[in-house]
Amino acid sequence: MTITDISHSAGLGLATGLALIVAIGAQNAFVLRQGIRGEHIGPIVAVCALSDAVLIAAGVLGIGALVTAAPAAVVVLRYVGAAFLVTYGLMAARRAFRPQSLTSGGPDDGGARRGLAGAVATVLALTWLNPHVYLDIALIGSLATAQGTPLQWWFGAGAMLGSILWFCSLGFGARYLRGFFSRPRSWRILDGGIAVTMVALGAGLVLGA
Repeated sequence: MTITDISHSAGLGLATGLALIVAIGAQNAFVLRQGIRGEHIGPIVAVCALSDAVLIAAGVLGIGALVTAAPAAVVVLRYVGAAFLVTYGLMAARRAFRPQSLTSGGPDDGGARRGLAGAVATVLALTWLNPHVYLDIALIGSLATAQGTPLQWWFGAGAMLGSILWFCSLGFGARYLRGFFSRPRSWRILDGGIAVTMVALGAGLVLGA
C-alpha cells in the first residue's frame, strides 16, 4: 500500500460520498432552509455528519463481513452497485432537465422558529427514516470492499469527509446561497455534475477500475 493507493481510495470515497449526498432531497432542503434562517446550524450539521459516519462505517463493516463469508458475492455486488450508480446518475440527469427552485419558506415551517430539540428530531427523522439511505450503505460498502484491505477504510474516511464538507458548506454557507439556489438553472448545473460522477463510477465498477 502506497501513498498513491491511499490517495486514490480516499479520493474515490470523497467523490462517491459527495455524489450520493449532493442532491435535492428532504434532508438537504431542511439543512439549507435552516442555514438560510440561521437556526441551530451547528447541531444540525453535527447530527447529519455523525449519522453519515455511522452509516458509512456500518456499510464498510457489513459488506466486508459478507464478502469474507462468501467471496463470490463481490462479483454480484460489483454489478449491482454499478447498476445502481448508473440508475442514480440517470435520475440526476432527468432532474437536470427538469430543475426545481428552492426557497427558505415552506408549508412545514410556516415561518415559525423551531426549538433545538424539534430541529434535531426533524433532521434525525429525515436521515434515518429515508429508505434510500440503506441502499447507500450497501453501495458504499460494496465500493469500499472493492478497494481491498485496508484501503476500504480510507475509502470510508473519504466518504465521511465528503459528508462533513457538504453539510458544513450547506449549513453554514446557506446564507450566501439563497439567491443562487432560488434559480432552477443552479440545480440543473448541480444535478448535471452528479449525473456525470455517478455514471463514471458505475462504469468504473463494470470495467474493474
